[in-house]
Amino acid sequence: MAQESSNTMTRLQTLQSSVTWYHVEFKAEILLDTYSGLLSEQSMILAMNSSFVDPLMQFESQLRIIELSFKKVFSMPSLSTVKAMGRTSEDTEDLENLYQNIFNIFEDTLLILVSKDFYKIQILKEMATWMSEDCLYQQERAMMVITRVLIFASKRVKKYPSIDAPCLGLLAAELSLFCSHSDPEIIQQAMASMNYVLYIGLCQNSNVVKFKSSKPSEEESNIKIITSDIESLAKMTQGEKAKIAQSVGQILLPQLLTDFVWTLLKKLSSSNNKVAIEAASLLKLTLEFHAQKITRVSKIVDDVYEQLCGNSAHMMKGVMLRVISLLTRASPKKVIFQLMEFPVPADKTLLLMWQAASMESSVASEVLKTILSILKGRPGEMEETLGEKRRFSLDAANMMPVAASQALCTFLPVTSYKKVVVKLFPEFLMALLLQLFYCSQHVKDTAQDRPLYVRDALKALLNCSGLEEVDKALERKNFWDQFSQVMDHQYGIHLMAKTLSEYNFPQFPETLHYVYKVAVEGPRRSDDSIVTIIFFAELLNNFFKESLPEEFLVLFRNWINDSNPSVGKMSLQKIASMAPVFSEIESVCKLLLPVLDAFLSKEHTVIIRAMLTLRNILGKLDKKIYSTVCIRIASSYCPLMDHVNGGIQCMAIRHFGELLTDMSQYSWTLRHIVLGSLVPLILFLESKETRIVNACRYTLTVCVTQLKWSTACLLKDETYNFESVVLDICNNLLSSHESYITDLISDTLGFLGSSRAFLKKGAIILVGYLGKSGEHLLLREEIDIMIEVIERLTRSEDPLIKELAEKTRKLFKEMANRMASSTIKQTFRKWVKMFRTKKVKLIYDVANIINLEENIIETIKEDSLRDPNSEKSEEQESSARPTVQRFEYIL
Repeated sequence: MAQESSNTMTRLQTLQSSVTWYHVEFKAEILLDTYSGLLSEQSMILAMNSSFVDPLMQFESQLRIIELSFKKVFSMPSLSTVKAMGRTSEDTEDLENLYQNIFNIFEDTLLILVSKDFYKIQILKEMATWMSEDCLYQQERAMMVITRVLIFASKRVKKYPSIDAPCLGLLAAELSLFCSHSDPEIIQQAMASMNYVLYIGLCQNSNVVKFKSSKPSEEESNIKIITSDIESLAKMTQGEKAKIAQSVGQILLPQLLTDFVWTLLKKLSSSNNKVAIEAASLLKLTLEFHAQKITRVSKIVDDVYEQLCGNSAHMMKGVMLRVISLLTRASPKKVIFQLMEFPVPADKTLLLMWQAASMESSVASEVLKTILSILKGRPGEMEETLGEKRRFSLDAANMMPVAASQALCTFLPVTSYKKVVVKLFPEFLMALLLQLFYCSQHVKDTAQDRPLYVRDALKALLNCSGLEEVDKALERKNFWDQFSQVMDHQYGIHLMAKTLSEYNFPQFPETLHYVYKVAVEGPRRSDDSIVTIIFFAELLNNFFKESLPEEFLVLFRNWINDSNPSVGKMSLQKIASMAPVFSEIESVCKLLLPVLDAFLSKEHTVIIRAMLTLRNILGKLDKKIYSTVCIRIASSYCPLMDHVNGGIQCMAIRHFGELLTDMSQYSWTLRHIVLGSLVPLILFLESKETRIVNACRYTLTVCVTQLKWSTACLLKDETYNFESVVLDICNNLLSSHESYITDLISDTLGFLGSSRAFLKKGAIILVGYLGKSGEHLLLREEIDIMIEVIERLTRSEDPLIKELAEKTRKLFKEMANRMASSTIKQTFRKWVKMFRTKKVKLIYDVANIINLEENIIETIKEDSLRDPNSEKSEEQESSARPTVQRFEYIL
């Protein structure tokens, strides 16, 4: 029994021994397979190095193969485990050699790649990433390989400092996290690797003072120099996170430091809490020391926003908001611009980021100035800001100014910002009023809340500037409630300025100075002038009751001549409302001239506004000053008396008459203008518009009264007859002002080409009487020209115009036939007739002609009504024919 038991034990031991040896052989085969696979993969990688493949494709292909090799190599068991597989010392030694050779091949492959192309040092960064993804890999071994490759790279970069290593920031970020590993061996290797990374960065950054050995010598080798520098770097870092952050920020170039920060920011969302915490600690420390070196600030801000939106309860929310604060302290403009690019209205995440940005009191001034520069923009408009063309949000239109309005409600209540906004009050006030203008006029959007952001910002500005009473007053005037309705922006700006003035706001001097400065320099857009004019004029109207400084007058003169008609019209409107103040200025005449220039505008509303403004000023103006400009004003009305726009024409004619009435005691100075304006005043007595007829009668009555003619009685309704008026005026001209007749003939001829029938008829009659009156003043050549012009009208389709033209042509031909042929005889005849002038008698008797024509038409109508179904008999036609012939004969 004992023997059987012994045999059984022996067999079991033999079986166990054979199984162990089989297991050892199996493990050895795996090592051999790994070894042979590495050799094959190495040859593939090196073969790619010698090919003409695109560098990017080449690197990506090599990286895929290296990743496969990495997973095979560093997933092998530890060296102690491999040694335990050997049965004899020789087996153990063979296994150990094979094991080391596998790592050596992998390391050699990396060294060859880096030696050929330093850019491929990026593979080390990928290795560090693979290591952090799976803790089962031999992290210490992998770190040793990274360190040795970095040692080689540091020697190479010392020899060739111009070599580019764009991945240093990414690699430094990965390695810095391993510096806080739980394994001391890994920490040691990670620190060594970090030092070599920093040394490479040191060689590439010419702005950093290089470390020197304690006993420099020209004969020192590169190895000794590198060793000395690495030792100095090691003393700087010493494994502490704060020192690592300081060293990284000091040594790495800005773009590399940005990569370092960007990688740590991404690690905040790591599923490994320990990694996330370490990344957060390093990230904050780095930004505390070197945030000013970060370049892609907007990208970091955008990433923070996306991470917080993706997870509102993010474990690292506080850290991310602290990142915003630190970046704001270093680069306030970049952060604020990026924060304003997010969609409107701001969500909870964006509000948190605004609050984080407002925590840095040291940059309150720069933050507010940046917001102010955004507020000066127009929603929906692309523009260049701060010297660089920025991209705006993905919204269909640029809503940054609207976002800035909303952001003010977050920033202004902060104590440090309240102190700064006092100095910027005028600029913010005007910028927000501009936004009120844009929101109500230019933003075509269904979002009704956008004006409310401007409202809230204005309320915040007033309350933070010590103007709470103004806010309450506007509340009582229902000003704030109108923002949610369709608000008249002009009324809103006017009411704001008026209310501020009523409470004598202490910022008045600074505000007036700023608005004046903006007006002098000229706004960026002509539309902005409208806001400036309204606000500026209201301030002046409330604070300058008696007179106005000379320099303010220049602004209104410039605004009148602005290329934008709306600006000119608004300026004229404000001048009219301030007429009592402007009329007291000594140099008011300098303001009147631009107003008269506005009469030449192509915009009808500007002309009307200019005439109304002029009358308002003239009504308050001293008569002596008035008399010095009355000639220029009167002559400016004349071209408008035949304007195509009836409203302008009517106003010009009536205002001309009012001017003559105002200047009745200076009538002699205006006599030549009155005589020169007679033609349109006479011809438009026959206008189809009642308002124009009444204006002509009014002004013509004033004219003939001042000329001491008896024509006024003929202009009354009960005695009015156009031909009689013309005849009377021509006879008066002949007796007292015959020198004007030829000029009046010339003016009248210009109306013969009109498309309006009443003007043609009136012009034919007037030129006929003027020609007859001034027969002795005309030369044969002048009469020939008049005949030529009249002949064109003899072909008119209108029978009355045609017959009037025929009669006038006949009249002129008779005049021409009576003239002597020689120029000397014509001149002598003129001289003689000057002393033998006769009054002109009725020529056309148009009233009787028209009455006769109407009677004939009425008779025909009556005949047709008696027997509408029957045709006219030959007897009826023959009886009517003599009447018609008589009508033709009279014509």
